[in-house]
Amino acid sequence: MFLPRWLGPCRREPVPRSTGAVRDEVRVAFLAWDYIGNNYVVYIDGDQVRQDIWPRQTVVEVTMSTTAIDLTAHRSDHDGETGDTDESTRDRVLQIVASDGPVTAAQLARGLRLTTAAIRRHLSVLEGAGRITVHEPTACTGQPTPRGRPARRYVVTGRGQAALSNTYPELAGQALRLLEELAGRGAVMAFAERRLEDLERRHAPELATAGTDLLARVQTLASGLTSDGYAATARPIPGMATVQLCQGHCPVQQVAAEFPELCEAETHAFSRLLGVHVQRLSTLAAGGHVCTTNIPIGAPHVPAEGIS
Repeated sequence: MFLPRWLGPCRREPVPRSTGAVRDEVRVAFLAWDYIGNNYVVYIDGDQVRQDIWPRQTVVEVTMSTTAIDLTAHRSDHDGETGDTDESTRDRVLQIVASDGPVTAAQLARGLRLTTAAIRRHLSVLEGAGRITVHEPTACTGQPTPRGRPARRYVVTGRGQAALSNTYPELAGQALRLLEELAGRGAVMAFAERRLEDLERRHAPELATAGTDLLARVQTLASGLTSDGYAATARPIPGMATVQLCQGHCPVQQVAAEFPELCEAETHAFSRLLGVHVQRLSTLAAGGHVCTTNIPIGAPHVPAEGIS
């Protein structure tokens, strides 16, 4: 049974958090409310504020107050309502594709209680990163061919399987422990320095184009590190002649917790690339929420070969 509801005069005002809306302010253009077995679909300004598995039946042109909408009868399907970050939600999507694939966006949406549109955004990112791909069914499946355009069904790729694996940090840790046992702690530092040589070779040409302006060089380095997956940003400190290079992700975080030489070697590499002495203030491996490197932008630039 369909029950449209008229909700009073239209006005612009803050939307209470209890409504489940994701904007601070909205002006309601129309409302469609599908009521089937206690499942609701509400549309505000043409956007779905809540969606269950039932299709939209109609649109009712109305003027109304946004404060009259109560979507708290059931749990919201918005990404932000779950408290998860985009990355953690994407990880959950990848895990389900790995365990249940081939799987469709609609199946994932039902399993995670998110909108199909939200799931498709995550699938698009994962597909672009090469972690999932569309499954191409063979002709001899023994199953009837569905009518119309078939739904895209996703499976995990080899790269996606590697992203799900938790064995690499332990394997790397075992290798470094053996290296230390056979050749001493100095060999671990030598390995860490050698590992960063490739990073320096790749980013040195980019920093050369930035000239001697240190802030520009730090920003260029942050951009390059972000391309490498470090989620890096350059943050000038107001009132101080310093900039902080912050990294929100570290691919060797678990191993570096046991072997801080990896972080130390990275600090040396940054110093050589930027041509100034830098200071590491915090690391993810040591429990910080980001890796932070303090860089004095007022210091004179020294060519890389002059950095010890």
